[in-house]
Amino acid sequence: MSAGPDDEHGDDGGAERPSKSARKRAAHAAQELGEALLRLPEAELSALELPEALREALRAARRIGSRAALARQRQYIGKLMRQVDTEPIRAALGARSERDARETERFRRIENWRDRLMTEGEVALAELARWYPAIDVNAWRRRIGAARAQRERGGTAGAASRELFRALRALFATMPP
Repeated sequence: MSAGPDDEHGDDGGAERPSKSARKRAAHAAQELGEALLRLPEAELSALELPEALREALRAARRIGSRAALARQRQYIGKLMRQVDTEPIRAALGARSERDARETERFRRIENWRDRLMTEGEVALAELARWYPAIDVNAWRRRIGAARAQRERGGTAGAASRELFRALRALFATMPP
């Protein structure tokens, strides 16, 4: 019995294998995802349901000091990643990224309020009091005055400015994002 052209390549009835370029792109994507896992804190890494071999390979990579050995370990992690369903990992990293973006935006909003309070004074404080009517306006005046005085003396933000920031952060934490 002679083998036909399709039998030579192990074709199983029409299912096409991905091209070599597609396989390389998938391998690089898996390795990049593995490197993203390396940057996660241990607590977040533990929360992911990863196979034990992958988890151990990630822990080992964190202990490696040699660049060449770390490069080999990253390739090994990439190889292990190709055997794992990456969608739950991508989803977890995406959620983390969104959470980080919200936190960054919240931080900027607090900084902007601190700067406004220090530059605009009573006008900005009145607006803050409209948004948050329960605040102690006199305590806020003292904080703002201390931060302004410190800035005028030293030219840079100091302990009073940081205290104003912490008070704003605590105030904004009581409200929905």
